[in-house]
Amino acid sequence: MGRVEGKVALVTGGASGIGAACAEALAREGAAVVLTDIQDDKGRWLAEDLSRAGRTAVYLHHDVTSEDEWIGVLSEVETRFGRLDILVNNAGIGVGSPSITTMTLADWRRQQAINVEGVFLGIKHGLQLMRKAGHGGSIINMSSVAGLKGAPTLAGYCATKGAVRLLTKAVALECGLMKDGVRVNSVHPGLIETPIWLGIVGLNEAGVNAPPDLDAMSELAVPLGVKGVPEDIASGVLWLASEESRYVTGAELVIDGGLSVR
Repeated sequence: MGRVEGKVALVTGGASGIGAACAEALAREGAAVVLTDIQDDKGRWLAEDLSRAGRTAVYLHHDVTSEDEWIGVLSEVETRFGRLDILVNNAGIGVGSPSITTMTLADWRRQQAINVEGVFLGIKHGLQLMRKAGHGGSIINMSSVAGLKGAPTLAGYCATKGAVRLLTKAVALECGLMKDGVRVNSVHPGLIETPIWLGIVGLNEAGVNAPPDLDAMSELAVPLGVKGVPEDIASGVLWLASEESRYVTGAELVIDGGLSVR
């Protein structure tokens, strides 16, 4: 216990799925956690639940595509806690399409805005607060196995997650040159049971408009033969947030049951 004791963490997309698991893990290990999302009811419930368990947790409404909202959220973090040590850029969406030729420009841009621009804005403003406090920090950007390898019905999603992967590496180098003590890494989940799959169509047989069967997909494609759960990813995020990973930056932490090596 206490692996991130005394640290302040911000987790975007923290109301459900991987984000919620990350918020819970960081709070359990001693961090004061600010979780943000646009799912206000779920986010408030989780923060209240953590508070009832004796953790320090706050929920804030937050559209990660808005620079003004990023400035407001980080101002609130500074006012409440005076610093930021851990930033988990987790908020994201998945938009599938049977073919790149049928994907709308609106869907392409929306996915880019949340998955890429949201991470850019988080780094831009979160890094300033980390540097201001002068204690270093850990920025953890949620990419995907789709940022490492292609998927024929997820071209737009792959583009966003590949962008997050290389943005992470570039900023890691910048922080190294600045000697600011901030480490920047990306996490690459595989087939994880989260709500993001509810919004992805085009992965089933023609004419079937429903979330994909992750159990069947995992049995076929994942060497370990099973799907992952959000807590699998949260464990990796917790490690990257802690001093146990003090010598790790610019890295890709792949948590996928072996999917990416097949």
